[in-house]
Amino acid sequence: MVTPNLHKDDLTKLSNSEMLEFITLTRDVKNVLSKKMNPDGFNIGINLGKVAGAGVEGHIHLHIVPRWKGDTNFMPVISDTKVVPQSLDDLYVELKDSF
Repeated sequence: MVTPNLHKDDLTKLSNSEMLEFITLTRDVKNVLSKKMNPDGFNIGINLGKVAGAGVEGHIHLHIVPRWKGDTNFMPVISDTKVVPQSLDDLYVELKDSF
């Protein structure tokens, strides 16, 4: 997840320099994830507002989700449940020195 330090709830409230930093950091994080995790692609997106799925209302953030061929399974289709095959603690240890 990429998020500005300042508490702003919309892209229109970011200055040009904040927007450039936001997108530059997104690019840099995507590059680290590419090198460390070797995904086949990415979902990169911003949810603005509660009805759009923003989990942290009032604070803009961007999700970077690495994807691999065949990583869709029956869990989200059948039971609206997501499966993460690696713990976030393990992923943190793997990635922390790259940032």
